[in-house]
Amino acid sequence: MRYGRAERLIQLALEMQAAKGGVSIAEIEEKFEVSRRTAIRMRDAVLRAFPQGSKIETGERAKRWALPRTAAQTFVDVTSDDLANLEVAAEAMRKANLQTHAEGLRMLGAKIRNSLSTGSLPHIEPDLEALTEAEGIALRPGPKPFISPQTIETLRTAIKSCRKVTFRYASRAGGKALERTVSPLGFLYGHRHYLVGVANGGSDVRFYSLPAIANLKLEDESFERDKNFTLREFISNSFGIFEEEPYDVVWRFSKVAAPMAKQFVFHPSQDAEEDEAGRLIVHFKAGGLLEMAWHLVKWGDEVEVLSPQKLQEMMPTVPFSWPALP
Repeated sequence: MRYGRAERLIQLALEMQAAKGGVSIAEIEEKFEVSRRTAIRMRDAVLRAFPQGSKIETGERAKRWALPRTAAQTFVDVTSDDLANLEVAAEAMRKANLQTHAEGLRMLGAKIRNSLSTGSLPHIEPDLEALTEAEGIALRPGPKPFISPQTIETLRTAIKSCRKVTFRYASRAGGKALERTVSPLGFLYGHRHYLVGVANGGSDVRFYSLPAIANLKLEDESFERDKNFTLREFISNSFGIFEEEPYDVVWRFSKVAAPMAKQFVFHPSQDAEEDEAGRLIVHFKAGGLLEMAWHLVKWGDEVEVLSPQKLQEMMPTVPFSWPALP
């Protein structure tokens, strides 16, 4: 169940008070996943409740609105890492289709930002923006690899300061571990955890398995981040972390498996419909066929790949029965 109207307006008020430069209608649409008309109504409701709110003149085409900040508050020891951790947790909940938990965590984040002193917030916001943009989520069930907290801390420092790192690394394909110099752009968490970065002298964005990174060192040499690169857009067309051209994907779950399949969101772009026989047909567009095949094997012969043909050819040819649902 989504948050009620009052809670959503409270969250919007906190966002309008905490956001640097105010909040636009488009940002309200995106944050609350509502139509433009609803976003306008939400903004108007907040401004009626808080008459001291005002339109911010930024010189941009998009109009923005904000509420005045309150006096100095506590929690001055809150860091950008703390707030980024909260945002990552909220995104993980959203990816797990636990929307209420996600909205609750984001409301908590807005409350914390609102409680910071006006002097400390400008120092935190640039790092917070860099970290929250740099941490992506690709959830998978099952055991998760252990990553040294020091590794994450060092890489986060490198991302915030745009500094290169060196480490010894052996790919999963095997071979001798070699020293790499990488410009780190962000993280991708999932069944396996990865550093996303560009190798020295290269231009392609690559994934480096975090457990395979050893002898990590933060370098003094800096790099210039591509302003057009966003991790969210980079992985938005993928099922998992394997980057490839997106395919039109269609799966058909049997009548037995359909009730269970309805409980999953396989991809953010999916559409699902039930046919006359009670089977569930799921459509979406994404790359990452290998990870799709790994996932579909768990459903046994209760799922059929209708397209693309390349994914059909990757599936096992020997069917096996799936246990009946309780």
